[in-house]
Amino acid sequence: MRALVWHGKHDVRVDTVDDPEIVNPRDAIIKITSTAICGSDLHLYDGVIPTMRPGDILGHEFMGEVVEVGKGNTRLKKGDRVVVPFVIACGKCFFCEKQQYSACDNSNPADKADMSQMLYGHQMAGLFGYSHLTGGYAGGQAEYVRVPYSDIGPIVVPDDLEDDEVLFLSDILPTGWMAAENCEIEEGDTVAVWGCGPVGLFAIQSALIMGAEQVIAIDHYPHRLELARKLGAKVINYKNARVYEALMEMTGGIGPDAVIDAVGLESHGFAPDNLYDYAKQTLKLETDRPHVLRQAIYACRKGGRVSVPGVYGGFVDKFPVGAFMQKGLTLRTGQTHVQKYLAPLLEMIRERKIDTTFLISHRLPLEQGPDGYRKFAFEQNDTTKVVLKPGWEKSNG
Repeated sequence: MRALVWHGKHDVRVDTVDDPEIVNPRDAIIKITSTAICGSDLHLYDGVIPTMRPGDILGHEFMGEVVEVGKGNTRLKKGDRVVVPFVIACGKCFFCEKQQYSACDNSNPADKADMSQMLYGHQMAGLFGYSHLTGGYAGGQAEYVRVPYSDIGPIVVPDDLEDDEVLFLSDILPTGWMAAENCEIEEGDTVAVWGCGPVGLFAIQSALIMGAEQVIAIDHYPHRLELARKLGAKVINYKNARVYEALMEMTGGIGPDAVIDAVGLESHGFAPDNLYDYAKQTLKLETDRPHVLRQAIYACRKGGRVSVPGVYGGFVDKFPVGAFMQKGLTLRTGQTHVQKYLAPLLEMIRERKIDTTFLISHRLPLEQGPDGYRKFAFEQNDTTKVVLKPGWEKSNG
């Protein structure tokens, strides 16, 4: 089959690789009909996530048709049209039984002494196409993919909904929803969202649905800020304004009730503290750039809530723990428990309460995947979301 394969920093190619096979009775093989490039895939593209190996198949946002089912799976059948969560979860461990699927204890097959346990204290759950920290699973930017624990993860979707309407159930829609949910939004709240990429935009939409009175979006790409404005957010272009001062003015000097860092470890900006992070990262003395997280903590009102869906991978300096403690802030973060949200969000899509297609800027054949990565990485104002279609012969958008 054909698949998008990682060969090194900024080196993604479409290669011919072996077809996937059933390995475990709970497996299924999915023929991919749509797959997307995620903002967190750019961390792999930029070479900042460890344990990637040349030949790894990328991609964790995908859907398609079931073409083969293991003998132990009685939930799916051939011909089912499914969306697959990016988190791989067994459904039976201590954490899965609490619906904390992204903390699954059984889905990462790596040795218990692997790097994720050394870095984080406990081993990570398995994820599709996201390094050997998360199990080394082949991803879904391919013609076919093996789905472990497929009796727990995939959700069958109705034929009256197009791929583009449901594809983002795989990751960014539930991630944006959980980010807003973690804000514990109350009537009259103001929520500030750093980053108007796909997760940030879905977090904005979700916060408004949950009852936020005011959502403030922070970015510098004009097109992305315009998308946020169309959703109903007020916007701040951080190149043209002092973010902290602007937020204080918009909140009567109190600060937002809740803040969302939808940027993560590769944040940009022109503040002196971010130049410090760039220098430390260049010298391999720091792994992440937490400029946005610092800014969000300083801006959040006393007693407020901090939600972090943005990916962080390692260690950072200058974390304002004093401000965090003295202001009495609450922090909630983590990989998304996708399986928990699939059914209710699918119902909201069917009822047209959530728009899921507005951010798609490019629809490309799988063979143009390397160009899709380049556009998403280096043309971010014009590239909000790239959807790849295996089997297409030419670009349709």
